[in-house]
Amino acid sequence: MEFFTESKDVIITYGGQLVLAILTLIIGFWIIGKITNVMKKMFEKKGFDETLQPFLIGLLNSLLKIMLIISVMTMVGIEMTSFVAILAAAGLAVGMALSGTLQNFAGGVMLLILKPFKKGDFIEAQGYAGVVDEIQIFVTKLKTLDNRNIYIPNGGLATSSLINFSQEPTRRVDFSFGIGYGDDIDKAKKIIADVIDASGKALADPAPFIAVGELADSSVNLTTRVWVKSPDYWSLFFYMNENVKKEFDKQGVSIPFPQTDVHLFKE
Repeated sequence: MEFFTESKDVIITYGGQLVLAILTLIIGFWIIGKITNVMKKMFEKKGFDETLQPFLIGLLNSLLKIMLIISVMTMVGIEMTSFVAILAAAGLAVGMALSGTLQNFAGGVMLLILKPFKKGDFIEAQGYAGVVDEIQIFVTKLKTLDNRNIYIPNGGLATSSLINFSQEPTRRVDFSFGIGYGDDIDKAKKIIADVIDASGKALADPAPFIAVGELADSSVNLTTRVWVKSPDYWSLFFYMNENVKKEFDKQGVSIPFPQTDVHLFKE
């Protein structure tokens, strides 16, 4: 009988606080859901990078839920000073064990702030090259040209050099076409210029550049520089190499290969 009396006193004392805490928890989760949905719609409306949206939304959602749970625990009378001390000690131990993971998380935040690349950009970093497919909390996922997935830790990615080939709208394609010393330089330059015009991808401004770049051992090398839109880089690169060779063959311009003269002396 004494047990039931004590239980009744506990329910009377803490029952109201417990019910209020549960209601606060339910309503809080509902409000957090609404906030994250509004944030997602705002990102979509402003055209925010879609690979970074899950990162920010997930981070905000987790922080709000932690704050809500701490508030609810306070409402039911849990002493937060001791709880925070235990949580801090546990956090320190976990932090030391997962220092590399935390570094990658910090790297992800830096990538979010600095934005050196976005989804769809072709980049080269950490010895790998590929198209950015997804920026996750700890790693960035690249898809290579031969359809392999590469996961690069964000820590190293944020603190080392990288090349973004897609950031600028235009790129320059460089070539060096060798002709024989006996061939007509002006004729060869006109052939190259005609092939550039026929490609339909070269930009008029800056204009294509063709000039003698080197008098090499076995050839006269014609340096050729053509500006294109970034997506057209590789298509023009392969087009020029193939069609300049074909036109040189048709019009009698030689492409010499290295030769070595061997002289034998008889004593």
